[in-house]
Amino acid sequence: MSAGSIDGFEVPLHRALTEPILLGGAPRGIAILNGTLAAAMGLGLQQWIAGLLLWLAGHSLAVFAAKRDPDFAAVLARHLRQKVYFAC
Repeated sequence: MSAGSIDGFEVPLHRALTEPILLGGAPRGIAILNGTLAAAMGLGLQQWIAGLLLWLAGHSLAVFAAKRDPDFAAVLARHLRQKVYFAC
């Protein structure tokens, strides 16, 4: 028995089960949404430069936010869903 653990109550946990799922450094859902919007603008509206700039800006912001907090998307969604308790 090691310090702080009880026999039979400790299991090895793979690192992939505890890390967030990222695509190119951005959260998976946000990266897919950003790529879809940029592709729709670039291919559907035939504004490929604007679509490329939209993708670059959106992905860069998502990577920047994910470096600070990989769960920022869930936190932002929960923040927007909460009612205002103390209004100023």
